[in-house]
Amino acid sequence: MTFQSTLILATLITATASAQTTTTATQRRSTTAHRTSSTTTATKPAPANTNPADNPPNVPKVAGTPKNLYALRYVDIQIGTGELAKQQQYYTVRYTGWLIDGTKFDSSEDHPGAEPIVFPYGARRVIPGWDTGFEGMHVGGKRRLYIPYQLAYGEAGRPPVIPAKANLIFDLELVAQSDTPPQPKPEPAPEAKPAEPAQPNTPPQPGQPASPDSAPKPQPQPQPQPQTQPNQ
Repeated sequence: MTFQSTLILATLITATASAQTTTTATQRRSTTAHRTSSTTTATKPAPANTNPADNPPNVPKVAGTPKNLYALRYVDIQIGTGELAKQQQYYTVRYTGWLIDGTKFDSSEDHPGAEPIVFPYGARRVIPGWDTGFEGMHVGGKRRLYIPYQLAYGEAGRPPVIPAKANLIFDLELVAQSDTPPQPKPEPAPEAKPAEPAQPNTPPQPGQPASPDSAPKPQPQPQPQPQTQPNQ
């Protein structure tokens, strides 16, 4: 009986040890698998295109992230207190323009009377950078525009003032906007010249020819009367 009891006890100990080993191995495999899963999730790359606006409905989807070819940049120097700039308005604008090397090429301050310019916004009367560069401004505001050459004078430029492929810098002030173009200022009336006094009929000075009016008029000479012979 002692031998059998010892054998049964040994068998139980062996079975218990085997069960513990199996449980530990299972726990280790579970822990390893969990760690591997977490690592895989952390290193999973983000989708290439996460902006829904880049792939709207009913438009064939494309892979990849859109890149900027060129951009119009700006800095608001002073926020205006007037009304918000509107489309299809006539803008009155003061401005100064520079090349990126600091050369000033134009300014409304250099125009006669330092008058600002007036143009219809969005009507392609100015460079494209100006036709979009006033968005969000208020009347009275000042803004600096950094305009790429694609939105300025293009590859050809405007020689000799604007070189080819010239990026431009503009300081702008939105002075006013209106539905109709402002009326031109009336030109000042010409000054009236004083009437010249009548010249007296004076004799010519020595060495000057006499005028026809001042020359003495010849006196008529008496004509000889025909003599008649007495009757014979």
